[in-house]
Amino acid sequence: MRNHDVAELRRLDVAHHLAPQQDWQAVEDMGGSRIIVRGEGSTIIDGDGVRLLDGMAGLWCVNVGYGRTELADAAYKQMLELPYYNSFFKTTTPPTVELATKLAGLLGGRLQHIFFNSSGSEAIDTLIRTARHYWQVKGEPNRNIIIARTNGYHGSTIAGMSLGGMAPMHAQGGPLLPGFVHVMQPYKFVEGFDESEEAFAMRAAQAVEDAILAAGPENVAAFIGEPVQGAGGVIIPPAGYWPRVEAICRKYGVLLCCDEVICGFGRLGQWFGHQHYGISPDLVTMAKGLSSGYLPISAVGVADFIVETIKSNPDDFVHGYTYSGHPTAAAVALKNLEIMEREDLVRRTREDSGPYLARRLAELAQHPLVGEARSLGLIGAVEIVAEPGTNRRFGTGRNSGIVVRDLCIARGLMVRAVKDSIVMSPPLIITHAEIDRLVDTIADALTAAEPALKSLADEG
Repeated sequence: MRNHDVAELRRLDVAHHLAPQQDWQAVEDMGGSRIIVRGEGSTIIDGDGVRLLDGMAGLWCVNVGYGRTELADAAYKQMLELPYYNSFFKTTTPPTVELATKLAGLLGGRLQHIFFNSSGSEAIDTLIRTARHYWQVKGEPNRNIIIARTNGYHGSTIAGMSLGGMAPMHAQGGPLLPGFVHVMQPYKFVEGFDESEEAFAMRAAQAVEDAILAAGPENVAAFIGEPVQGAGGVIIPPAGYWPRVEAICRKYGVLLCCDEVICGFGRLGQWFGHQHYGISPDLVTMAKGLSSGYLPISAVGVADFIVETIKSNPDDFVHGYTYSGHPTAAAVALKNLEIMEREDLVRRTREDSGPYLARRLAELAQHPLVGEARSLGLIGAVEIVAEPGTNRRFGTGRNSGIVVRDLCIARGLMVRAVKDSIVMSPPLIITHAEIDRLVDTIADALTAAEPALKSLADEG
């Protein structure tokens, strides 16, 4: 175990490191980032020895937890044998083929072909290009519009940011790429608070059909959505929403795409989120939990009929990345999936830890600051409100989620704030005792935040 000069690392962090998704001035003002030096199970440890329960599994990804020597050994062995080779020259490597075969089996049905990338953002770019190229080869090149959802997150490349519906991202680095249309998100707590679940599901799905008709079905290539919107605030769609959306896509011949970067690999209690909802997408992106974050790797599952159509074109599909199918990343991903199967983590999430988290979160609904506490599998959110029984916010001009998040972190729990909510996505190995600690810490932080939030609301 290495000894780290934490003060020097923080100085160098400010001097040289530009962190993603950060206010760089705020990082400088606090004297540099918190330096995380070690991980054990569901716990991360910083350079000062402070232990935090990782309620976010890194960034929605460390499904098997930290400190898995098997994954390090898999990387080491593969690096000794063949650390890297590309897949461009009609060549490939054994782990790449084996992982593609494994993922095809987990996806099942007609999703029997896999295209590899290094990140979720790259997987989204692959999906966009594959969908549009499919329609070009089909002789329908005007089908290039892709419909996505407001507040949906599909990565940080220019294409992924344009496809996604995050307003703060759209405000930076424009103009956006053309060819993307956004429809309402299925966020009942905010956009359908007084509606029945069925009525809201119908209205949210109807927005997809309305967008297809407005653009002209002959111009629409695909619809994409996360089974559960993660970075948007753990937005769990109402019952009936996804089957309705699938029926609409089939009605107009629009490709149905699922972004499984967060929901894939057991997060919702099935291998993939679309399996929980009983739908059959044509293109599926995946990343994060594929390797539990131990090495960068992502993939796109592609339906057989899309592959056969593209094969009918004699030209190359001129798309790919230096690290597509990276053998060391693939070897680690294979070992990660082996661990998940051996420890039965998907079933455990569905039948044990997920329901336990739901029961404990339900207790938070009695807290005067909680408007809703929701979860599915091991992903959840707590909505912070100014008045019980409503969705009215504090209106302080700042996000109440940040106030509560900081109090959670100060109490040894790493969670994420999304506007006026706290979101969580712990490792799939989390224990009941750790879930108790997670929920109890959030409850304590909410109570501690109440005077400050009410004071700020009064000042506003």
